Amino acid sequence: MLTARIAIVGGGLAGLYAAYLLEQKGIHDYVLLEAREGWGGRIATTPSITESSALDRFDLGPTWFWPDYQAQLDRLIQSLGLERFAQYEKGSMLVERTPHGAAEWMPGYTYTPPSMRLVGGMGALIDAVRRTLPAHKLLLNHRVQRIRSEGQHVELDVEAAQQALTFRVESLLLAVPPRLAATTIDFLPELPGPLLQAWRATPTWMAPHAKYLAVYDEPFWRAQGLSGEARSACGPLGEMHDASMPGGSAALFGFFALPAALRKGIPEETLRLHCRAQFARLFGERAATPRADFLKDWAADSWTATEADQSEVAQHGSAPPSSAAEGPWRGRLTGIASEWSPQFPGYVAGAVEAAALGVGQLLRQKT
Repeated sequence: MLTARIAIVGGGLAGLYAAYLLEQKGIHDYVLLEAREGWGGRIATTPSITESSALDRFDLGPTWFWPDYQAQLDRLIQSLGLERFAQYEKGSMLVERTPHGAAEWMPGYTYTPPSMRLVGGMGALIDAVRRTLPAHKLLLNHRVQRIRSEGQHVELDVEAAQQALTFRVESLLLAVPPRLAATTIDFLPELPGPLLQAWRATPTWMAPHAKYLAVYDEPFWRAQGLSGEARSACGPLGEMHDASMPGGSAALFGFFALPAALRKGIPEETLRLHCRAQFARLFGERAATPRADFLKDWAADSWTATEADQSEVAQHGSAPPSSAAEGPWRGRLTGIASEWSPQFPGYVAGAVEAAALGVGQLLRQKT
């Protein structure tokens, strides 16, 4: 049996930032367990498009943040030396109302405060936090199947490379979305009924979403007076934006308007063909032949979405309770994924806030 003082389950931003905070507090006796083959969770970026720049990557998960009112996240970004830039908004936006008529040109939206992005995508934030942590404490391909409350300890049964492992810890930080944790992990004894019900009812941000992204040599739509922003009632994409990287490749991306259940029955290459055709309708024939394109359907990602997410409309829910108020689980585990953030549930800033609150609560319990 392997032992540690603290286990962090989930290697997205919340889990990595929790480890970062523990290290800053001088607490080094922890282990971080991630079921996926890579770090980041719902923060996912494309591989580098150009060999000359590792920062020429694009977001397939969350993209934006707002420093004016997400100060905690912005402080972290600045402390790690990451470069931010404003979402491109200059020019007209397009509105496609019918499949056969021309799209309408309309004044573009100017958002206040501006939406900001990171050079290298949000994956640059994941990489920067991870680089501050001891590699031997970060374990990929470790799927937590069962969590047991055993008196003064918590035991985690883990599947790792077809090998069964057990970890014994004093406390657990759960950096997995509430619904996903309640659905895919067995808790023994079972979590209190109201808590379990609240977790299962909490929407997982990104879970119903799918994104398509096309990469080009240059942002040719800007020369046409277009911002790259578009709305469509025809699909398959409903909302589109300029995703170009400063000093790097140009790109457009869009959110699918097709529900997850409908996307499931369509081959990926067929979806890509329809997306390229839609970009060509809106932005011209050059948009039909991207240098590279990517499709990420989060509803098909078993580490993100559950059956309950397949028919749900994407929304930011309110934060459920993060811990049990009584019983054998009291003081044993705390939820720290983004959905547990009081201010920004589901947002990137929410992962930072929830992790900080969870680590603070854990340390108060131990003093």
